Amino acid sequence: MYLPRSFQETREDALRALIRSYPFATVVTTGETGVTANHLPLELVDGRLHGHVARVNELAEAGGTEVLAIFQGPDAYVSPNWYPSKHETGREVPTWNYAVVHVRGTLRVVEDKAWLRALLDRLTDRHEAAQAQPWRVDDAPADHVDKMLGAIVGLDIAIERIEAKFKLSQNHPARNRAGVVEGLRERAHRHDRDLADLMTATKELTDGA
Repeated sequence: MYLPRSFQETREDALRALIRSYPFATVVTTGETGVTANHLPLELVDGRLHGHVARVNELAEAGGTEVLAIFQGPDAYVSPNWYPSKHETGREVPTWNYAVVHVRGTLRVVEDKAWLRALLDRLTDRHEAAQAQPWRVDDAPADHVDKMLGAIVGLDIAIERIEAKFKLSQNHPARNRAGVVEGLRERAHRHDRDLADLMTATKELTDGA
């Protein structure tokens, strides 16, 4: 992807945090039919990404190939009205701020039911944690779980390269960036507050540029 140096994010903790906070990934492959994209949650485990798809999904036949997993973090429209400099010179235009992580690696397809069951237990426990009465895989009849396990395959992606773009107004002076944070918090649309928090947490915001 196009990645200006000022928007490049290399801190491993920041990349891991985005992947874990926004685990629903777009997985891109290339094959005889061209470029294909699938969408699924992925789990980050010790330098690998784990997930699962239906056995009839084309990813089940893509073992040994390179894949690109895209994790889209918070994003939002940025109004030039939020820049103090706009009110002085008028020389500002709208833009879009966002954070995204691209992960490339080789895909291994996993058939082992014990591996799959452990993955499902972890994913379920994580995403059910906020429920008053969390659902567990064991809540379903054993024969039904076994049938479902037979209908899926696991995906194990060995991470070989990561690049991240955190476009957070780093190309603007500090007062404009502060204006964007304030504007996002006041508007409070879909990802506005998450993006404002990310901008505040990113060290470039306090560089005094």
